[in-house]
Amino acid sequence: MRILVTGAAGFIGAAAAHVLLARGDHVVGIDNMNAYYDVSLKQARLDRLLPQARFAFQAIDIADRAAMQALGEHEHFDAVLHLAAQAGVRYSVTHPQAYFDSNLLGFGHVIELARQCRAGHLVFASSSSVYGANSRLPFSEHDNVDHPVSLYAATKKANELMAHAYAWVHGLPCTGLRFFTVYGPWGRPDMSPFLFVRAILAGEPIRVFNGGQMERDFTYIDDIVEGVVRILDRPPVPGTAADLASPATSSAPYRLFNIGNSEPVRLLDYIALYERALGRSAVLQMEPLQPGDVVATAADVHDLEAATGFHPATPVAEGVHRFVDWYRHYYRVT
Repeated sequence: MRILVTGAAGFIGAAAAHVLLARGDHVVGIDNMNAYYDVSLKQARLDRLLPQARFAFQAIDIADRAAMQALGEHEHFDAVLHLAAQAGVRYSVTHPQAYFDSNLLGFGHVIELARQCRAGHLVFASSSSVYGANSRLPFSEHDNVDHPVSLYAATKKANELMAHAYAWVHGLPCTGLRFFTVYGPWGRPDMSPFLFVRAILAGEPIRVFNGGQMERDFTYIDDIVEGVVRILDRPPVPGTAADLASPATSSAPYRLFNIGNSEPVRLLDYIALYERALGRSAVLQMEPLQPGDVVATAADVHDLEAATGFHPATPVAEGVHRFVDWYRHYYRVT
């Protein structure tokens, strides 16, 4: 297949591109290489992809309408894997325009390109953040998600609605994937693994929100990519009118899936795993819950398993050790 991967220099995008290339697909990657976090890390991810014969890269911002239109006019894609976005719950509180530009305008350009190319499947990254104020755990795709508690979450819910409209009106097969706290080697420096390891090694305090009374469904990067690729190979087909009773299904070719480890870990226990992996103690600085944060996340992945036969299963302790080993090697620290 010939596949467009947006956000190809990003954490999940680069990892997915490697897997697609390894199985024989042709990948066109695009990324705007913005400075939300260290561009050198994005470039290092990209440098591992560029030598591969079936990979081509273009520096394109998905918010650039003319560039996206030109790409759609000159290329054909069997599938589009849309992973580019402005990430971060807390950043959305202070920099909302970045989310309007990338997650709304940019998403519109991507889905229009997919329609223009007559792609056989658009798979796009949503987020566990869409569950917002939902208090029933584990989170199910069949639950209502009309109460986001961050702008980031609201843009991801908007993407799901936009995709459903295109599936309904144009028959474009669309699948949204709600990722749960992705971590692992080559990850994002604004995420907890980087923040924890850096602080522990430097003997600096870790900011522990909500007094540590938080749980997250940490999901290892390899499990995320395995789920992504399996879903990419399974475009949704139109269902029945009864499917309209659930937000996760439709009589249009549209589906939603959670991808999570399904084993939430207490924040303080998660920090303890890094302490053990590093052989050092953390200094904890207790702080209140931050705007946009939720206390707990947990993924119901029964639908993912039924559709693909896959259930994420990398133990968090193992994933933490892999990340720490990678971090020491990449940053040359002991």
